[in-house]
Amino acid sequence: MSQQEKKWPLEGVRVLDLGQIYNGPYAGFLMAHAGADVIKLEPLHGEILRQRGGGVVPLSFAMLNTNKRGIAINLKDQIGKNILKDLVKKADVLLENFSPDAMDRLGLGSDVLTKINPRLIYASGTGYGLSGPDKNNLAMDLTVQAIGGVMSINGPEDGPPMKTGLAICDFVGGVHLYAGITTALYEREKTGVGRIVEVAMQEAIYPVLTSNIASLHRNNWKQPERRGNKHPTQGSAPYNVYATKDGFIAIICVKDAHWKNLLGILGRSDLKDDPRFATQALRANNEDIIDGLVEGWTKTITKKQAALMLKECWVPAAPVRDLEEVTDDVHMHQRGMLHKVQHPIMGDVVLPTSPIKFHESPDPSIVFEPSIGEHTGQVLRDWLGLDVDTIEHLKYKKVVS
Repeated sequence: MSQQEKKWPLEGVRVLDLGQIYNGPYAGFLMAHAGADVIKLEPLHGEILRQRGGGVVPLSFAMLNTNKRGIAINLKDQIGKNILKDLVKKADVLLENFSPDAMDRLGLGSDVLTKINPRLIYASGTGYGLSGPDKNNLAMDLTVQAIGGVMSINGPEDGPPMKTGLAICDFVGGVHLYAGITTALYEREKTGVGRIVEVAMQEAIYPVLTSNIASLHRNNWKQPERRGNKHPTQGSAPYNVYATKDGFIAIICVKDAHWKNLLGILGRSDLKDDPRFATQALRANNEDIIDGLVEGWTKTITKKQAALMLKECWVPAAPVRDLEEVTDDVHMHQRGMLHKVQHPIMGDVVLPTSPIKFHESPDPSIVFEPSIGEHTGQVLRDWLGLDVDTIEHLKYKKVVS
Protein backbone atom coordinates (compact mmCIF):
# COMPACT_ATOMS: atom_id res chain seq x y z
CA MET A 1 0.00 0.00 0.00
CA SER A 2 1.42 3.37 -0.96
CA GLN A 3 2.00 6.23 1.46
CA GLN A 4 -0.98 8.20 0.14
CA GLU A 5 -3.35 5.21 0.32
CA LYS A 6 -2.94 4.42 4.01
CA LYS A 7 -5.35 6.30 6.26
CA TRP A 8 -4.64 7.98 9.56
CA PRO A 9 -5.34 5.49 12.39
CA LEU A 10 -8.06 7.61 14.04
CA GLU A 11 -9.72 8.75 10.83
CA GLY A 12 -13.48 8.76 11.31
CA VAL A 13 -13.29 9.14 15.10
CA ARG A 14 -15.28 12.13 16.37
CA VAL A 15 -13.98 13.91 19.45
CA LEU A 16 -15.47 16.70 21.54
CA ASP A 17 -12.49 18.41 23.16
CA LEU A 18 -13.57 20.50 26.14
CA GLY A 19 -9.97 20.76 27.33
CA GLN A 20 -8.40 23.89 28.75
CA ILE A 21 -4.84 25.14 29.13
CA TYR A 22 -2.41 22.18 28.58
CA ASN A 23 -3.56 18.83 29.95
CA GLY A 24 -6.77 18.15 28.04
CA PRO A 25 -5.86 20.09 24.89
CA TYR A 26 -2.68 18.03 24.46
CA ALA A 27 -4.66 14.77 24.54
CA GLY A 28 -6.96 16.30 21.91
CA PHE A 29 -3.93 17.49 19.92
CA LEU A 30 -2.55 13.95 19.74
CA MET A 31 -5.92 12.66 18.55
CA ALA A 32 -6.25 15.40 15.93
CA HIS A 33 -2.79 14.63 14.55
CA ALA A 34 -3.71 10.94 14.43
CA GLY A 35 -6.57 11.81 12.07
CA ALA A 36 -9.57 12.24 14.39
CA ASP A 37 -12.16 14.97 13.78
CA VAL A 38 -11.47 16.93 16.97
CA ILE A 39 -13.93 19.70 17.80
CA LYS A 40 -12.52 22.18 20.31
CA LEU A 41 -15.56 23.25 22.30
CA GLU A 42 -15.12 26.54 24.18
CA PRO A 43 -17.32 28.98 26.07
CA LEU A 44 -18.40 32.04 24.08
CA HIS A 45 -15.43 34.06 25.39
CA GLY A 46 -12.93 31.28 24.68
CA GLU A 47 -10.96 29.01 26.99
CA ILE A 48 -8.67 30.42 29.66
CA LEU A 49 -5.36 29.87 27.85
CA ARG A 50 -6.34 32.45 25.23
CA GLN A 51 -6.19 35.11 27.98
CA ARG A 52 -2.45 34.64 28.42
CA GLY A 53 -1.79 36.38 25.13
CA GLY A 54 -2.82 39.86 26.29
CA GLY A 55 -5.44 40.12 23.57
CA VAL A 56 -3.42 38.11 21.03
CA VAL A 57 -3.49 34.34 20.67
CA PRO A 58 -0.47 33.05 22.64
CA LEU A 59 1.87 30.67 20.87
CA SER A 60 1.18 28.05 23.55
CA PHE A 61 -2.48 28.00 22.49
CA ALA A 62 -1.53 27.72 18.83
CA MET A 63 0.89 24.86 19.54
CA LEU A 64 -1.72 22.69 21.28
CA ASN A 65 -4.78 23.29 19.11
CA THR A 66 -3.68 22.78 15.52
CA ASN A 67 -5.71 20.47 13.28
CA LYS A 68 -8.87 21.01 15.37
CA ARG A 69 -12.15 22.64 14.44
CA GLY A 70 -13.56 25.23 16.83
CA ILE A 71 -17.08 25.60 18.21
CA ALA A 72 -18.32 27.91 20.96
CA ILE A 73 -21.38 27.02 23.07
CA ASN A 74 -22.82 28.58 26.21
CA LEU A 75 -23.14 25.48 28.40
CA LYS A 76 -24.83 27.48 31.15
CA ASP A 77 -27.82 27.98 28.86
CA GLN A 78 -30.30 25.10 28.69
CA ILE A 79 -30.41 25.25 24.90
CA GLY A 80 -26.60 25.09 24.88
CA LYS A 81 -26.71 22.04 27.15
CA ASN A 82 -29.16 20.39 24.77
CA ILE A 83 -26.89 21.10 21.81
CA LEU A 84 -23.98 19.42 23.62
CA LYS A 85 -26.17 16.41 24.37
CA ASP A 86 -27.09 16.20 20.68
CA LEU A 87 -23.41 16.40 19.73
CA VAL A 88 -22.60 13.66 22.24
CA LYS A 89 -25.03 11.36 20.44
CA LYS A 90 -22.76 11.67 17.38
CA ALA A 91 -19.43 11.61 19.23
CA ASP A 92 -17.01 8.79 19.94
CA VAL A 93 -15.07 10.65 22.62
CA LEU A 94 -15.64 13.56 24.97
CA LEU A 95 -12.60 14.75 26.88
CA GLU A 96 -12.35 17.41 29.56
CA ASN A 97 -9.97 18.49 32.30
CA PHE A 98 -12.22 20.60 34.49
CA SER A 99 -12.23 20.30 38.25
CA PRO A 100 -14.10 17.22 39.53
CA ASP A 101 -17.89 17.66 39.57
CA ALA A 102 -17.74 20.73 37.25
CA MET A 103 -19.59 18.86 34.51
CA ASP A 104 -21.99 17.40 37.08
CA ARG A 105 -22.88 20.89 38.27
CA LEU A 106 -23.81 21.74 34.68
CA GLY A 107 -25.99 18.64 34.51
CA LEU A 108 -23.58 17.22 31.92
CA GLY A 109 -21.65 14.69 33.96
CA SER A 110 -20.34 11.37 32.73
CA ASP A 111 -23.38 9.45 34.02
CA VAL A 112 -25.73 11.69 32.01
CA LEU A 113 -23.71 11.68 28.79
CA THR A 114 -22.89 7.97 28.75
CA LYS A 115 -26.61 7.20 29.11
CA ILE A 116 -27.30 9.41 26.10
CA ASN A 117 -24.61 7.58 24.13
CA PRO A 118 -23.52 4.20 25.60
CA ARG A 119 -20.71 4.02 23.02
CA LEU A 120 -19.16 7.26 24.29
CA ILE A 121 -15.65 7.29 25.74
CA TYR A 122 -15.87 9.92 28.47
CA ALA A 123 -12.31 10.96 29.34
CA SER A 124 -11.45 13.11 32.34
CA GLY A 125 -8.08 14.61 33.23
CA THR A 126 -7.76 15.98 36.77
CA GLY A 127 -5.11 16.82 39.33
CA TYR A 128 -6.03 14.17 41.87
CA GLY A 129 -8.72 11.99 40.34
CA LEU A 130 -12.51 11.66 40.48
CA SER A 131 -12.47 9.94 43.87
CA GLY A 132 -10.53 10.01 47.11
CA PRO A 133 -10.20 12.57 49.92
CA ASP A 134 -8.14 15.03 47.84
CA LYS A 135 -10.24 14.98 44.67
CA ASN A 136 -11.50 18.56 45.09
CA ASN A 137 -8.10 20.14 45.76
CA LEU A 138 -7.30 22.82 43.21
CA ALA A 139 -4.64 21.55 40.84
CA MET A 140 -2.27 23.22 38.42
CA ASP A 141 1.03 21.91 37.15
CA LEU A 142 2.98 23.84 39.80
CA THR A 143 0.92 22.52 42.68
CA VAL A 144 1.02 18.94 41.43
CA GLN A 145 4.81 19.19 41.08
CA ALA A 146 4.88 20.28 44.72
CA ILE A 147 2.58 17.65 46.18
CA GLY A 148 3.76 14.92 43.79
CA GLY A 149 7.37 15.06 45.00
CA VAL A 150 8.86 16.50 41.82
CA MET A 151 10.05 19.71 43.48
CA SER A 152 11.61 17.85 46.40
CA ILE A 153 14.16 16.14 44.15
CA ASN A 154 14.74 18.98 41.69
CA GLY A 155 17.21 21.84 41.95
CA PRO A 156 20.79 22.31 43.12
CA GLU A 157 22.17 20.14 45.90
CA ASP A 158 22.45 23.00 48.39
CA GLY A 159 19.40 25.03 47.31
CA PRO A 160 15.66 25.03 47.93
CA PRO A 161 13.18 22.69 46.22
CA MET A 162 12.59 23.81 42.66
CA LYS A 163 9.97 23.17 40.01
CA THR A 164 11.00 21.83 36.66
CA GLY A 165 11.21 24.44 33.94
CA LEU A 166 8.52 22.64 31.96
CA ALA A 167 4.87 21.81 32.69
CA ILE A 168 5.71 18.15 33.14
CA CYS A 169 2.61 17.09 35.12
CA ASP A 170 0.17 18.62 32.64
CA PHE A 171 1.78 16.93 29.65
CA VAL A 172 2.50 13.55 31.25
CA GLY A 173 -1.15 13.54 32.32
CA GLY A 174 -2.23 14.49 28.79
CA VAL A 175 -0.22 11.68 27.22
CA HIS A 176 -1.75 9.17 29.65
CA LEU A 177 -5.22 10.52 28.87
CA TYR A 178 -4.59 9.96 25.15
CA ALA A 179 -3.40 6.42 25.92
CA GLY A 180 -6.49 5.73 28.01
CA ILE A 181 -8.80 7.03 25.28
CA THR A 182 -7.23 4.99 22.51
CA THR A 183 -7.19 1.87 24.72
CA ALA A 184 -10.90 2.33 25.41
CA LEU A 185 -11.59 2.85 21.70
CA TYR A 186 -9.85 -0.47 21.00
CA GLU A 187 -12.01 -2.19 23.62
CA ARG A 188 -15.16 -0.63 22.18
CA GLU A 189 -14.40 -2.23 18.82
CA LYS A 190 -14.90 -5.59 20.55
CA THR A 191 -17.71 -4.79 22.98
CA GLY A 192 -19.59 -1.96 21.29
CA VAL A 193 -19.77 -0.17 24.63
CA GLY A 194 -17.83 2.86 25.78
CA ARG A 195 -16.55 3.64 29.25
CA ILE A 196 -15.30 6.38 31.56
CA VAL A 197 -11.54 6.91 31.50
CA GLU A 198 -9.76 9.14 34.00
CA VAL A 199 -6.18 10.20 34.61
CA ALA A 200 -4.96 12.04 37.70
CA MET A 201 -1.81 14.08 37.10
CA GLN A 202 -0.52 13.19 40.58
CA GLU A 203 -0.70 9.50 39.70
CA ALA A 204 0.65 9.91 36.16
CA ILE A 205 3.78 11.66 37.43
CA TYR A 206 4.61 9.03 40.07
CA PRO A 207 6.22 6.50 37.70
CA VAL A 208 8.46 9.28 36.36
CA LEU A 209 10.05 9.31 39.82
CA THR A 210 11.29 5.71 39.40
CA SER A 211 14.99 6.47 39.91
CA ASN A 212 14.21 8.76 42.82
CA ILE A 213 11.96 6.26 44.59
CA ALA A 214 14.74 3.70 44.15
CA SER A 215 17.06 6.20 45.82
CA LEU A 216 14.54 6.57 48.65
CA HIS A 217 14.56 2.79 49.12
CA ARG A 218 18.35 2.65 49.18
CA ASN A 219 18.27 5.34 51.86
CA ASN A 220 16.06 3.20 54.14
CA TRP A 221 12.91 5.03 53.03
CA LYS A 222 14.26 8.39 54.17
CA GLN A 223 14.24 11.37 51.78
CA PRO A 224 17.63 11.42 50.00
CA GLU A 225 19.48 14.68 49.46
CA ARG A 226 19.12 16.36 46.09
CA ARG A 227 21.96 15.60 43.73
CA GLY A 228 21.58 18.29 41.07
CA ASN A 229 22.61 16.83 37.71
CA LYS A 230 24.17 13.71 39.21
CA HIS A 231 22.45 10.33 39.06
CA PRO A 232 19.59 10.25 41.62
CA THR A 233 20.65 6.91 43.09
CA GLN A 234 24.40 7.48 42.70
CA GLY A 235 24.23 4.52 40.37
CA SER A 236 26.48 5.69 37.54
CA ALA A 237 29.51 7.84 36.79
CA PRO A 238 30.24 9.88 34.84
CA TYR A 239 26.67 11.14 34.94
CA ASN A 240 26.65 14.91 35.03
CA VAL A 241 26.72 18.19 33.15
CA TYR A 242 30.21 19.58 32.57
CA ALA A 243 31.44 23.07 31.75
CA THR A 244 33.09 23.75 28.39
CA LYS A 245 34.68 26.89 26.91
CA ASP A 246 31.31 28.15 25.70
CA GLY A 247 28.63 26.32 27.67
CA PHE A 248 27.94 22.86 29.01
CA ILE A 249 27.75 19.25 27.87
CA ALA A 250 25.95 16.27 29.40
CA ILE A 251 27.94 13.01 29.55
CA ILE A 252 26.88 9.60 30.83
CA CYS A 253 28.61 6.21 30.72
CA VAL A 254 26.35 3.25 31.47
CA LYS A 255 28.56 0.53 29.98
CA ASP A 256 32.16 -0.43 30.60
CA ALA A 257 32.79 0.15 26.91
CA HIS A 258 31.58 3.75 27.24
CA TRP A 259 33.98 4.33 30.13
CA LYS A 260 36.95 2.85 28.31
CA ASN A 261 36.17 4.89 25.19
CA LEU A 262 35.98 8.03 27.33
CA LEU A 263 39.34 7.29 28.93
CA GLY A 264 40.81 7.14 25.44
CA ILE A 265 39.47 10.62 24.70
CA LEU A 266 40.80 11.93 28.02
CA GLY A 267 44.21 10.46 27.26
CA ARG A 268 43.99 8.40 30.45
CA SER A 269 44.02 4.83 29.17
CA ASP A 270 46.28 4.11 32.12
CA LEU A 271 43.15 4.14 34.32
CA LYS A 272 41.46 1.25 32.51
CA ASP A 273 42.77 -1.22 35.08
CA ASP A 274 42.48 1.10 38.07
CA PRO A 275 40.55 -0.84 40.77
CA ARG A 276 38.67 2.31 41.80
CA PHE A 277 36.91 2.31 38.41
CA ALA A 278 36.63 -1.43 37.67
CA THR A 279 32.82 -1.53 37.75
CA GLN A 280 30.00 0.93 37.33
CA ALA A 281 29.21 0.74 41.05
CA LEU A 282 32.83 1.52 41.96
CA ARG A 283 32.92 4.39 39.48
CA ALA A 284 29.77 5.77 41.07
CA ASN A 285 31.42 5.62 44.49
CA ASN A 286 34.26 7.68 43.07
CA GLU A 287 32.11 10.09 41.09
CA ASP A 288 33.86 13.23 42.36
CA ILE A 289 37.23 12.01 41.09
CA ILE A 290 35.69 11.12 37.73
CA ASP A 291 33.89 14.46 37.47
CA GLY A 292 37.20 16.22 38.04
CA LEU A 293 38.88 14.21 35.29
CA VAL A 294 36.07 14.82 32.80
CA GLU A 295 35.67 18.53 33.45
CA GLY A 296 39.40 19.04 33.31
CA TRP A 297 39.09 18.01 29.67
CA THR A 298 35.75 19.62 28.72
CA LYS A 299 36.89 23.04 29.93
CA THR A 300 39.61 23.06 27.29
CA ILE A 301 37.24 22.83 24.28
CA THR A 302 33.84 24.03 23.06
CA LYS A 303 30.64 22.08 23.65
CA LYS A 304 30.37 21.37 19.92
CA GLN A 305 33.92 20.02 19.78
CA ALA A 306 33.32 17.86 22.85
CA ALA A 307 30.05 16.49 21.48
CA LEU A 308 31.65 15.59 18.15
CA MET A 309 34.58 13.78 19.75
CA LEU A 310 32.33 11.86 22.13
CA LYS A 311 29.97 10.89 19.31
CA GLU A 312 32.84 9.62 17.16
CA CYS A 313 34.07 7.46 20.05
CA TRP A 314 30.60 6.17 20.92
CA VAL A 315 30.19 7.83 24.30
CA PRO A 316 26.63 9.02 25.16
CA ALA A 317 26.70 12.82 25.33
CA ALA A 318 24.88 15.92 24.15
CA PRO A 319 25.53 19.66 24.33
CA VAL A 320 23.21 21.67 26.55
CA ARG A 321 21.29 23.74 24.00
CA ASP A 322 19.11 26.79 24.48
CA LEU A 323 15.59 27.09 23.10
CA GLU A 324 16.74 29.00 20.03
CA GLU A 325 18.93 26.05 19.08
CA VAL A 326 16.19 23.52 19.83
CA THR A 327 13.48 25.24 17.75
CA ASP A 328 15.96 25.41 14.86
CA ASP A 329 16.93 21.72 15.15
CA VAL A 330 17.63 20.39 11.65
CA HIS A 331 16.93 16.78 12.65
CA MET A 332 13.40 17.48 13.96
CA HIS A 333 12.59 19.74 11.02
CA GLN A 334 13.68 17.09 8.52
CA ARG A 335 11.59 14.44 10.31
CA GLY A 336 8.52 16.64 10.10
CA MET A 337 8.17 17.18 13.85
CA LEU A 338 8.81 20.92 13.65
CA HIS A 339 7.56 23.31 10.98
CA LYS A 340 8.53 26.92 10.33
CA VAL A 341 5.30 28.60 9.28
CA GLN A 342 3.87 32.06 8.71
CA HIS A 343 1.08 32.47 11.24
CA PRO A 344 -1.65 34.96 10.21
CA ILE A 345 -1.39 36.79 13.55
CA MET A 346 2.02 35.98 15.08
CA GLY A 347 4.11 35.96 11.91
CA ASP A 348 7.09 33.59 11.74
CA VAL A 349 6.69 30.79 14.28
CA VAL A 350 7.73 27.18 14.78
CA LEU A 351 4.87 24.73 15.39
CA PRO A 352 5.05 21.03 16.23
CA THR A 353 3.15 18.05 14.91
CA SER A 354 2.64 14.91 16.98
CA PRO A 355 5.76 13.05 18.16
CA ILE A 356 3.87 9.83 17.35
CA LYS A 357 4.83 8.80 13.81
CA PHE A 358 2.47 6.62 11.80
CA HIS A 359 4.49 5.12 8.97
CA GLU A 360 2.84 5.04 5.53
CA SER A 361 0.28 7.69 6.51
CA PRO A 362 0.54 11.05 4.72
CA ASP A 363 3.28 13.47 5.73
CA PRO A 364 2.39 15.47 8.86
CA SER A 365 0.64 18.76 8.14
CA ILE A 366 -0.55 21.67 10.24
CA VAL A 367 -3.87 23.52 10.15
CA PHE A 368 -3.74 26.58 12.38
CA GLU A 369 -5.69 26.69 15.63
CA PRO A 370 -9.33 27.77 15.27
CA SER A 371 -10.53 31.18 16.37
CA ILE A 372 -13.31 31.16 18.97
CA GLY A 373 -16.25 29.34 17.41
CA GLU A 374 -14.73 29.48 13.95
CA HIS A 375 -16.42 26.28 12.80
CA THR A 376 -19.61 26.48 14.89
CA GLY A 377 -21.93 26.67 11.88
CA GLN A 378 -19.98 24.05 9.98
CA VAL A 379 -20.01 21.54 12.88
CA LEU A 380 -23.69 22.07 13.67
CA ARG A 381 -24.49 21.41 10.00
CA ASP A 382 -22.09 18.43 9.69
CA TRP A 383 -22.96 16.69 12.95
CA LEU A 384 -26.55 17.74 13.63
CA GLY A 385 -27.89 18.79 10.23
CA LEU A 386 -29.04 22.21 11.47
CA ASP A 387 -29.97 24.74 8.79
CA VAL A 388 -28.58 28.25 8.42
CA ASP A 389 -31.61 30.00 9.92
CA THR A 390 -31.53 27.85 13.05
CA ILE A 391 -27.82 28.46 13.52
CA GLU A 392 -28.24 32.21 13.06
CA HIS A 393 -31.05 32.21 15.64
CA LEU A 394 -28.80 30.40 18.13
CA LYS A 395 -26.11 33.01 17.54
CA TYR A 396 -28.64 35.81 18.05
CA LYS A 397 -29.70 34.24 21.36
CA LYS A 398 -26.03 33.99 22.41
CA VAL A 399 -26.28 30.22 22.76
CA VAL A 400 -23.43 29.73 20.28
CA SER A 401 -20.90 31.98 18.63
